[in-house]
Amino acid sequence: MAEVTIIGAGRLGTSLGRALAEAGYTIAALTCRRVASARESRRIIGQGKVFTRNAEAVEKGRLIFLCLPDEKIRKEASALARTRIDWSRKIVYHTSGLLSSAALKPLQNRGAATASFHPVQSFPSKNTPPSHFKGVYFGLEGGRRALIPAKEIVGRLGGRALIVPAEAKPLYHAACSIASNLLVVLLDAAERLLVQAGIEKQTAGRLLFPLVEGTLQNVKKFDTAAALTGPLARGESAAIRAHLKALRSFPEISRAYRQLGQVGLEIAVRKGLPQKQIKLLKNLLEDKSPLPRG
Repeated sequence: MAEVTIIGAGRLGTSLGRALAEAGYTIAALTCRRVASARESRRIIGQGKVFTRNAEAVEKGRLIFLCLPDEKIRKEASALARTRIDWSRKIVYHTSGLLSSAALKPLQNRGAATASFHPVQSFPSKNTPPSHFKGVYFGLEGGRRALIPAKEIVGRLGGRALIVPAEAKPLYHAACSIASNLLVVLLDAAERLLVQAGIEKQTAGRLLFPLVEGTLQNVKKFDTAAALTGPLARGESAAIRAHLKALRSFPEISRAYRQLGQVGLEIAVRKGLPQKQIKLLKNLLEDKSPLPRG
């Protein structure tokens, strides 16, 4: 199989390199800004020559993965395109969920096949096991010459390939961020409220985990409409009033509660909640109905 170079062997880059190595690919080279970090990544992956200069590492591989922050991808592509490297037989992927393969245009102009290759998964550490990729969707977008091997790579990793149109990538990435990043924000807000209610922080986390895991399992087994429970789904305006009253001392969380509740009303409509209750809840969440004082 083709030799692989990982540019930016951080959490994702190292995890991907390790999974590719286990899938039978040869990791020829990898880079990090710091030698110590690159050597750590090499130990985790189990193979690959360590470099700090990206151009030197690129020469060793045919499949090049730019596992870099979004703001660095275009700059790095331009810098690599100015080298004397023969790009005609190389395939270059970046792993951004937001950017399209157009970010790699300078390399495409030099003859490289290019595409975006985004695993819809979070990577909390370099030591994330290869099993973390199994069953995961990979958002792919780019030229046919790069997409054909990308689909093969996804298959070898145990993932699922999904072609995302270039113009849809910002919406696609926003959806991924809401589901992952903003879920963490909501859980942090919930923990803060529990702590204010007199529950120890460590206990608050443990209290919420089974609830969240159960909800996710319901979404997976059924769908979002079936999984939505609680006062919003049941049209219990008294409970919503009590929540809003309790959240007066937490204005940012209160605003989030109101706004997400309004979005949630669309799900309540799909669940068949009567329009009379929908209107009452809408007025409450839009702050059109007065709350009891005290």
